[in-house]
Amino acid sequence: MLPSADVELTERLARELVWLCSIPSPTGEEQALSRALWARFRSRDQPVRCYGSSLVVPLWRGSRGPAVVLAGHLDHVRTAHDAPPRRDGDRVYGPGASDMKSGLCLMLDLAEHGPRFGVDLTLVLYAGEEGPYDGNELGGVLDSDADVRAADIAVLLEPTDNQLELGAGGSVHARVRFRGKSAHSARPWQGENAIYAAVPLLTRLSTMQPVPRSTDGLVWNQLVTATVAHGGTAPNVVPDSFELNLNHRFGPETTLEESERYLRQLVGPEAELKVVDRSPPAPPERQDPLVVAFSEAGVRGIAPKLGWTDVARFHAAGIRAVNFGPGVVAQAHQDNEWTSLTELEAGRIILERWLGAISA
Repeated sequence: MLPSADVELTERLARELVWLCSIPSPTGEEQALSRALWARFRSRDQPVRCYGSSLVVPLWRGSRGPAVVLAGHLDHVRTAHDAPPRRDGDRVYGPGASDMKSGLCLMLDLAEHGPRFGVDLTLVLYAGEEGPYDGNELGGVLDSDADVRAADIAVLLEPTDNQLELGAGGSVHARVRFRGKSAHSARPWQGENAIYAAVPLLTRLSTMQPVPRSTDGLVWNQLVTATVAHGGTAPNVVPDSFELNLNHRFGPETTLEESERYLRQLVGPEAELKVVDRSPPAPPERQDPLVVAFSEAGVRGIAPKLGWTDVARFHAAGIRAVNFGPGVVAQAHQDNEWTSLTELEAGRIILERWLGAISA
């Protein structure tokens, strides 16, 4: 059981989260929030290293305990809000309140008010997570910062409803183009409709069921979804080209290369296929002692991370990583986004309990 509510902690977290949400930071526009956080860390004489709009804060050193990274992205998706960021009872409303300024709030509060534990702790606050894979600044941070590369474990404070979510699902996006022959729509028999050429593939997709695959006792579903369609040039012209975006989602047992082969077999010779985005999966590492200690720190449960997160990027760099955060999963990317202060406080307590458990 978690301790009863700490009024002082709740009030402090509410103020911090409203402050974070009051500085807009949609993807590509993180500079204002980055500067504000830099100034705040420096006002406490904490060293800060900058990589573009991203910050690395080496918080505690010399512990002889494990090297821990707490990581969170500065950016949020663009959403509509009826009012400025605010607290209303147990909720804080604002852009990114759940995904993932709630996680940033815990990092900031731990830096300024938390007890010092027997770990070497580094904070990473990075830009570009909600955009394309190649625009995510965490890649550059991992390439450039020796402290981050030396981590024993990284915690991505993405919204998980205070569950411990392990691993990361992989994702491949492919553009599939069907060819036809244009004609006037009054004489369609003189052409070949590229949209109709896609019907067999769309029919197959509409009847496909998710295929469950287990890794380390956790289950990921393999599935393919058509997500975007483009075709045609005018209302009275038979289209000679039609494009679909196919998104293949899969678990850690599947490699990017296997995913691409699967998509090419699924489409076959009916259309041209070009892979346009690849995000690798990551294994859950469920038996790792640091992960086991986290699972015993009062988390709400243990689940696979079905979507992709930067856990996979840390794994590719040889660093074990997990997803854990107080944000409300169902509120991510929503208009009038909010998160719960009760869950924010609970996440703060769980995180502190885990750091204490793994301290030297």
